[in-house]
Formats: sequence, structure tokens, C-alpha cells
Amino acid sequence: MIGFDLFAILQLINTNLMNYGLTFQRILVAIFLIAAVFNSTSLLAQNQARIVGDFADPSVISANGKYYAVGTSSEWAPHLPIYTSTNLLEWKQVGFVFEKTPDWIASSFWAPEYFYQDGTYYVYYSAKRKSDGVSCIGVATSKFPDRGFVDQGIVVDYGTESIDAFVVRDGKDLYMTWKAYGLDKRPIELLGSKLSADGLKLEGEPFSILQDTAKIGIEGQSFIKKDGYYYMFYSAGACCGPGCDYHVQAVRSKTIRGPYEDVGESVLLGSNERWKCMGHGTFVTDKKGDYYYLFHGYSQNGTVFTGRQGLLAKLEWSDQDKPVFDFIKNEDKDSESSFRLDFRKIKRNEVFGQWDFRNSIPNFQVNTTGLLLSPAQIKGNEVGSVLTWRPANKKYAISAKLDLIHSDKDLMKGIVIYGDKDRAIGLAAQGNQLIVWQVNGEEWKVLSSQEIQGDTKAIELRLQTEADLSCKALFKVQNGTWTNIEIKDSSSFNLKELAPWDRSPRPGLQVKGGPNEKAVFTELSLDY
Repeated sequence: MIGFDLFAILQLINTNLMNYGLTFQRILVAIFLIAAVFNSTSLLAQNQARIVGDFADPSVISANGKYYAVGTSSEWAPHLPIYTSTNLLEWKQVGFVFEKTPDWIASSFWAPEYFYQDGTYYVYYSAKRKSDGVSCIGVATSKFPDRGFVDQGIVVDYGTESIDAFVVRDGKDLYMTWKAYGLDKRPIELLGSKLSADGLKLEGEPFSILQDTAKIGIEGQSFIKKDGYYYMFYSAGACCGPGCDYHVQAVRSKTIRGPYEDVGESVLLGSNERWKCMGHGTFVTDKKGDYYYLFHGYSQNGTVFTGRQGLLAKLEWSDQDKPVFDFIKNEDKDSESSFRLDFRKIKRNEVFGQWDFRNSIPNFQVNTTGLLLSPAQIKGNEVGSVLTWRPANKKYAISAKLDLIHSDKDLMKGIVIYGDKDRAIGLAAQGNQLIVWQVNGEEWKVLSSQEIQGDTKAIELRLQTEADLSCKALFKVQNGTWTNIEIKDSSSFNLKELAPWDRSPRPGLQVKGGPNEKAVFTELSLDY
């Protein structure tokens, strides 16, 4: 808070300006300038140095006077979300690397990494190959940092697993580095290899950079060069889930090939009162030339139910020339992440919803009627098709307005909190019934149902989660009040078992039925 009276200051300025014979217009200009200063101060105080919601393994690049970040999408499509910022503090989504899944990929879009050279932007990424389920490193290229990426296929195919690409430039030469042997009995290693000048294939034999002799798990390496040394920052420990102990360490060497020596504290980033299991990031310089590290961490409050969120720290150096991170404070501003979509007034590419591309693909379009959502038929999927959004907190309310007149009556349609095809809860309208349902494993179960009045033209549905992970189902007709739906056995209607190991469950829209049937949603909101 600012400790003085703005009104009194304006009065004083007004008196002095009039004494000097200044015009009313100039007085107004002065007032607006002062107001702008105060407003800027207020805005700065509200900045969030994070990308809210599940945004793991972020990579960041500076281009065209802006910053761009890309993150893991795992089993969600479209793949690899892209965000942009002008100050590294406030971020907004602008697109995805892939709207369509490349033909060679089965699952697991992890750890994308930006690189730029000679007018081309590269995004290296990890994914599992269809033919054998092995994780490889692919690359997509574009003339722009936020759109137009075209897949160029596999760059690294090495052993049973190749993930976490990072490109290092050494003079005129490029080197690809990656994590290997994560699925073998032998210790994990961070490997390197000469990379072709066009960045599309390896050249020469791989070499060892760092071996995980302690067998704690190492990955997510990134490099900067300072005073003749290559500093490699990497993550160690378990990345994901309630038992994670992820943290950032650093080593350095005079050459890319090593040998590397420990430098700085054993844990440079780990946990604090607000965040835990920090790691896997990359660096970018601001306009002053200062280095900032964009990485991920779990909220101490939301943990796996909000996923690994994008965080920021400034890189400093101690008197002993050792790296130190100045963590940029991340305020509890989840309420500012609330959003409302009027599907009748936006374009399809502004929806930014995602779906489980292996099991729960929706068909949708947006027009002046609303969002028209139809299911895709996938064998063995009891949930149906979903369109979801990333939550900023474990406590939220998702609400959706459903147009019953223009929706197919027999289609199941409503809202969902979706972990995967075997773990989901929801509230749906079907026929003249409201249905509270749950999927656990291969079992689809009705927990509660009640009749919808025959003349109801539109209905609003809500799922409301609480701090203890319990969930309520509510509905509202026209301009009425919210009505809670009683669930006799409510013990299983919660988030507790919904989180997959590497990502958060997500709220969204759901349909289940024939592919030629449709539901029409006019509005959606996510409130914290």
C-alpha cells in the first residue's frame, strides 16, 4: 500500500499549477500522468511470475522484443502449448506447436526445447514412437516462434530412452545433449553428440557428459557459458507425484565434453514455503543482459491436482563465483486466473481447450450458436469425449451453460473433471435426466439422478471442488439459484484418485454417444 493521500497530492498540484497560470487541459494531463504512475505501481504489485496450471519442463526464448515459452503437454492435444510475455512475469497463451499429432508418435509429448539459428526456430521434443514405444527426440521448425511449426521427424534415437534435448553452441559447432538409460538397469547418463549444421541429425558418436553414479535420477539439463566455463544446470531426484524430491544442481567444465566439477550449493532450487520439487528449466536474458531461469514446481497447496507450474528465478553469482538463484516471489493470485468464455463471440483458435488424444478425442466447432461438441467413438472408453482446461488451483468451480433446444436430447452432455479414460467424475444431462456419474477403472457408475423439467430450454451445470478434494454437483435453470444435487454415496465423488503420475486432472466439457450427435454449449467459466 502507498502511504500517502493521493487526493491531497492532486489538490496541491492543482493549486501550484494554477499559480503558474497553467491551463485546465494541462492540469488534466498532469493528473492522468500521476494516475498512470500509481496504476503502474499497482499492476506491478499484482504481477505473477509464473505460468499457472500444468506447464512442466518449460523452455523460453527471446524473439521480436518478446519472450516465448513452450511446455510439456504429455497426453493432451493439441500438443506443446506456447505462451508469450513482454516482461517474463505476465503470460498469455498464443497457440500450440502441433494442432495435429505427427504420424510417428504414440504418446508422451515431453520436455520441448527452443533453439534459434539463421532465421529458423526449432522446437526439440520427446515423444514415444508408435512402432516400439521407445522415447525419441524429434524436432519441428518454423520461421516464427509461436506458430507454423512443421515436424521434421526424429533426431535422436538412442537405446531404450532418449529425452530432454538441449542444444549447445561451441563456436561454429552445435551439440545435442540428452538423457539416456532412464529405463535401463545401468545408471542414467547425460549424453552429447555433434549436431549437424541444419540441426536435424546427429553426427559422430555420443559421449558421456555426466553419469548418475548415486542413482538418484538426473535430467533436464541446460547450459550457459561464463568466464570460459560451460555451466550445466540439471535436475535430480523424482520429478513427479506426491513423493517427488526434484531439485536443481550445477556442474561446470572448460569444454562441452568435460570433465565436469560440482559448483555452488548442492541444491540451488528445491522447495520453499509456497512451492516444492522445483526443476527442469532453461535460461533467457532480459534487455539488461541478466539471466532468468524458467522452470517448474508444484504448489505446496495444489500439488498434483494443479500440476507442475511455470516459475521464474534470477541467476546471480556469489563472491566465490558460484551460481545462486533469486527466486521471484509468486503471490497467491489464483483468483486472477479465473476466466469466462462466451463461445458465441470467440473463434475456434481462441478456445485453447485440450483433450486426451489417445482416448477421448472430441469433434468441435464454434459459431454464433455456441460451441458444438460431438463425441468420437473410441473403443473401451467409458468417459466419452472431453474438452478440458488447466486448473490454477485444486479448489475451483467449473460452470457451463447448455442449450437444450439445439442439443441432441439422447446424447449425454455436460461437465467433467478428467484424469484419464479410467478416472473421471462428471455431471451431465441426458434425455430428461440430470446424472452425476463416475468412471473408476472400466466401471461407469451413476451416483445420483433427477428429472429436468420438460419445458427447460437451457440449463447451467457446475462442479465445485473444495480444499479437502471433495466435489459438489449443482445446476441452475434460467435466472434461478444454484441447486445442490444430493449424492447418497459422495465419498467417491472427489479428486483424490484422479491425478495421473505426471499431470493434473482437468475440468472441462464432456459428451458421450453417437458421432453424429452434438451438444451446444454457450458459455463456460472457471472460477477460483
